[in-house]
Amino acid sequence: MNTLATPFSAQSIRAKIVRPNALRYFHSGNSVRVNSPNTTATTARRAQQSRVHQRRSSPPPSPAAADKKDRVTSSSAFMASSAAEDADHPHQNDVVDDRIPRIASAIRVIPDFPKPGIMFQDITTLLLDPKAFKDTIDLFVERYRDKNINVVAGIEARGFIFGPPIALAIGAKFVPFRKPKKLPGEVISEEYSLEYGTDIMEMHVGAVQAGERALVVDDLIATGGTLCAAIRLLERVDVEVVECACVIELPELKGRDRLGDKPLFVLVN
Repeated sequence: MNTLATPFSAQSIRAKIVRPNALRYFHSGNSVRVNSPNTTATTARRAQQSRVHQRRSSPPPSPAAADKKDRVTSSSAFMASSAAEDADHPHQNDVVDDRIPRIASAIRVIPDFPKPGIMFQDITTLLLDPKAFKDTIDLFVERYRDKNINVVAGIEARGFIFGPPIALAIGAKFVPFRKPKKLPGEVISEEYSLEYGTDIMEMHVGAVQAGERALVVDDLIATGGTLCAAIRLLERVDVEVVECACVIELPELKGRDRLGDKPLFVLVN
């Protein structure tokens, strides 16, 4: 799994998520517009008085009802946005949901780790926020629960954090993809290139069956090398890769382009 990023600040991450055209806000209420050129001042005053009377006479909604309405509206906006993206822009995931800013703000950026010049995306602070962590899992589950997925493949190591709860919620099995010599049984391996050298990814023989449908999960996509290796490994045993899912994308590293025609779904970029 890639954890490298080009230098940018935590503030810039949030700015990219909380941008005016990425989040939609819904307002309701009574309003009276007086815009006819023949409308008199008296008519305008009466309209304003009528509006004030309506507001005073209408009891405010209970906090529970307001919260329910907000959640339903947000969920509907998210699902409508995802459906439109799938149909029109399969390689774009401009998620419209009010849970996204909380998730983005819970991710800490550590400069110069593990070496100078690297901005490390630390998801351990997301795990410390139960609400943000639950929202993260819920967003993935909402997307995949009805896609007939049999396998959730998690990439070592942080794919092991997000993959199992998604698999349990959608009724799929979880298959760990590990580094060499970590799995005790017979394995199938896939070598892939890194910036300086190569690495190997392995899974147990028999963990998946031909014809199954898989989701590949990791915490972050940078250059896309590990996701590509996971896709190749699954396709070698005739498993259909439905989609790849990550919490974070570093778009400037163009990892998405390496996936070819395989869809990628991300929450924060």
